[in-house]
Order: sequence, then structure tokens, then C-alpha cells
Amino acid sequence: KLFKSSFRNFSTKLTLPKLNYEYADLEPVLSKELVEIHHAKHHQTYITNYNNLLPTLEEAVQKGDTEKIISLGGALKFNGGSHINHSIYWTNLAPVKNGGGQVPGKDSGLRQHIEKTWGTVEKFQEVFTNNTIGIQGSGWGWLIYDKNTKSLAYKELPNQDPVCLFNRQVPLLTFDVWEHAYYISYKNVRANYVKELWKVVNWKDVEARYEAARI
Repeated sequence: KLFKSSFRNFSTKLTLPKLNYEYADLEPVLSKELVEIHHAKHHQTYITNYNNLLPTLEEAVQKGDTEKIISLGGALKFNGGSHINHSIYWTNLAPVKNGGGQVPGKDSGLRQHIEKTWGTVEKFQEVFTNNTIGIQGSGWGWLIYDKNTKSLAYKELPNQDPVCLFNRQVPLLTFDVWEHAYYISYKNVRANYVKELWKVVNWKDVEARYEAARI
């Protein structure tokens, strides 16, 4: 009964989030065509796939069909996780004209914590860049805040796994290294994409996530 009554809490259909910038605003780092296809096509497809699973999930819950519910888990995690990850990715980016790429000042709590952990912001970016370039196959590179240890850490996750799978770990910054995230602009040269993406990182968003995570 508890499971059935709680179904309404996770059966709400997802919708594609509106970006805080125009598709062309991240140029020349990310082309208009790339951002538009990534957002309107790829992200939307994951949302559509997730939403299409909900009637089957609801029917399985109502019938108490545990095997069916469990069988849907992988697809729900993949498509729902993709939505979560992409939603963070989009807000982690900002046009240069809106402050994209501007690292927080020395009085920033986030910057101080990064420097405490890695020595300098540049060293953190080097570690993040090298590890993210090296992700095998498709996945995501993350800066996370661990509420258990009150620490920052780099985290690599495969496929569309979201950080929320891990207890009390909070996502702050992510780089999508699925090939569809960069191929139009960078072909198969992931390294160039990852290095260039720092130029449009929305550090204000990363900082806001950090401050919220510490509460």
C-alpha cells in the first residue's frame, strides 16, 4: 500500500528544461547546431523514453508485479539519470558575456575549498580535465561535495548514472563526455572539447550548489 500510495510522487512526467541562454550563446566553444541538437533532440529523447515507461510502471505497481517493476529499473535509471545529469550540465554553462569561465574570487568559499583540496584552481582543473578526458566509453566527469566527510572530490560515472545514486553526495559541476555532446564541433577529439569547456563554465551556479550542499 505504501508503494502504491507513493507512486504519484515519482510518476510525474518530465519536461525539457528551458535554457538560460540562446543556442548560439555558447559559441565558439559550443556551436549553435551542437547545443540545439544536444538539448532539443538528445535530451528530449531521454525524457520521452522515461515518460513512455511510466504507464507500464504504474500498471505494474497497481498489480503488485514486483518482477515487472524491477525489470524497468535499468531503463528508468538510464533515461531518468540522463535527464538529471543534462539538467545540471545546462545550468553549469553560461555564455562568456554572462560570466562564463570566470573563476570565483579569492574570498569565495568554494574556491578556498578547492585550493585546500587540490592546491590551486588550476591544479583542480588539470585533475578534472585529465580524468574526464580519460573516461572509457561514455560517461560524465563530476565535482561533488560529500556531506558525510564535508569534502570535495572528483567523481567519474559511466553511462547516465546520476550522483544521487550515492548517499549524501551532491553534484556541483559536470562535463558530459558522451560523443553527442561534442562531435559536431570537435569530431572525435574529446580532449579539445573538455579543455575548451572551461571557458563557459558557470561558476556562479557551481558556487550556489556548493553553498546549498553545505546547509
